[in-house]
Amino acid sequence: MQVAVHLGRPIEVFVDETRPYLQGSRLTAWELAQAGVPHTLIADSAAGSFLAAGSVDAVLVGADRVAANGDTANKIGTYPLAVLAQRHRVPFYVCAPLSSVDLSTPDGASIPIEQRPPDELTQVRGVRIAPAGTQALNPAFDVTPAELITAIVTEEGALAAPFESALPAAVEAGRARKVHPPAYAGLVSDDALAVAR
Repeated sequence: MQVAVHLGRPIEVFVDETRPYLQGSRLTAWELAQAGVPHTLIADSAAGSFLAAGSVDAVLVGADRVAANGDTANKIGTYPLAVLAQRHRVPFYVCAPLSSVDLSTPDGASIPIEQRPPDELTQVRGVRIAPAGTQALNPAFDVTPAELITAIVTEEGALAAPFESALPAAVEAGRARKVHPPAYAGLVSDDALAVAR
């Protein structure tokens, strides 16, 4: 996004607030502001309306874990975005470093889902907003099936299905790059490279 803006492309990012912990409001919006990227904060439940109106060209999300088959676990609310993107024929990209790829986890059903404290839903800054005694379920993540993902964008490029072959190939390419770092045209001594290895 930052590169596109600096190239003069007309970019605006709609930032989901990412309830209940509000990472979109607190972190994503701040990072975009620091990078000079125009952005607008929206309620999570408003995303469908923007997609239906044709206001969104692509959906970009992160991933805390990517299973071997391409299923991804990310902040709660990612899966509904993927479903909405498919419904409205908008490409859905998962942007994640290869360190998030877990080839030992076969699929999304094998990813444990953290349950966060209920008071993140029943209270705001220590002030109760739900009636006393209200039970709350607060999963931190949901799983997006690989078939809803257009591509997984990593430092080894944008990987398309079949992810069962694309992910291992990218992981191997990343390992090879770390073992044999690119030459720095004499800017760094061989001794310094040896230390870095």
